[in-house]
Amino acid sequence: MNQYVLFIIGAFVISMLCGFVSIPLIINFCKKRKLYDQPNARKIHSNGIPRLGGICFLPSMILAFLIAMVAFNGTTGGNEITVSIWSVFFFISLLLIYAVGLIDDIVSLGPKTKFAAQIVAATLLPASGLYINNLYGFMGVYELPFYVGAPLTVLTIVFIDNAINLIDGIDGLAGGLSFIALAGFLNCFAREGIWTYCILITGLMGVLIAFLYFNIVGGKNNSMKIFMGDSGSLTLGFILGFLLVKFSMDNPNVMPFRRDGLMLSYTLVAIPILDVFRVILVRLRHRKPLFGADKNHIHHKLMRAGLTQRQALVVILAMALAYIAVNRLLFGIMYFSSVVVLDIALWLVFHAAINHFIRRNGQKVFFTDSNND
Repeated sequence: MNQYVLFIIGAFVISMLCGFVSIPLIINFCKKRKLYDQPNARKIHSNGIPRLGGICFLPSMILAFLIAMVAFNGTTGGNEITVSIWSVFFFISLLLIYAVGLIDDIVSLGPKTKFAAQIVAATLLPASGLYINNLYGFMGVYELPFYVGAPLTVLTIVFIDNAINLIDGIDGLAGGLSFIALAGFLNCFAREGIWTYCILITGLMGVLIAFLYFNIVGGKNNSMKIFMGDSGSLTLGFILGFLLVKFSMDNPNVMPFRRDGLMLSYTLVAIPILDVFRVILVRLRHRKPLFGADKNHIHHKLMRAGLTQRQALVVILAMALAYIAVNRLLFGIMYFSSVVVLDIALWLVFHAAINHFIRRNGQKVFFTDSNND
């Protein structure tokens, strides 16, 4: 175990250095090419901000992973880098998502085009044999046949991918929530002794630290501020979806059965999931397009209630950590289904409280305009 910890830390440091070196270059490139995320009625910022920060996520992660694994094999004389059908299909699907996000950041793609690409990418995973095959008693359901688990896997990955993309509305939010989720998955895979995934995860966490510095701090007068763009948010969302499926799948050849596998995985991305579910219901209620854009996400509502961007960020990240702590505690004394129901109830109570403060500030609780990105 100790030898792996050294290379896990190494992957983190290499990736973080890649981020601190590459992001300033990306910022200068965006400024020369005038590749800015322009403000509009839905967005928070008031000036054009470079939007290609996410293009360094995947290269930094892969480079850090390969260097750490090659160094490990060279040190131990082992052969820990194995290429399975899962690995090949995951890499192909991840490249597809990354390419779609990058193209959208540069020339802008329609939401339906991105959605179609997400479905294709997500379908490759169950095609390789990786799918949710057990609900661990959720709603009384346990083992799932492939014809049920495969479409559920595609739906889950696409949903999480869009959830991270849609919650990317204020500085540090998508990156911060993803970092917390990745740290949770790191703990999960480390607990099972699946060290190659730990190295892969820390290879992404390192570059996220560098991105969050530029995204939140932004340098003097925000001169070095950057957004991750769809190339970043879609990549993060897809990887989190993959990790959820990977850790949730009951496969005795990979790790022993764990009754809390799905619960832990869901909990790590609970905030984006609950937020998007609520936004979808709001759009259906007001008969607005599901692929539209509005200002009804949790961060928008907290700011209408009177919080600043930074305060809203702190509140949401604290909620994510609270859900993890509470769910982990409750799962020992409650069924998985009951934990999810309680999560939803707490989410609704929290929004009821926000709505009270919004009305007290004389603002609308819901924004029903739907201007597309």
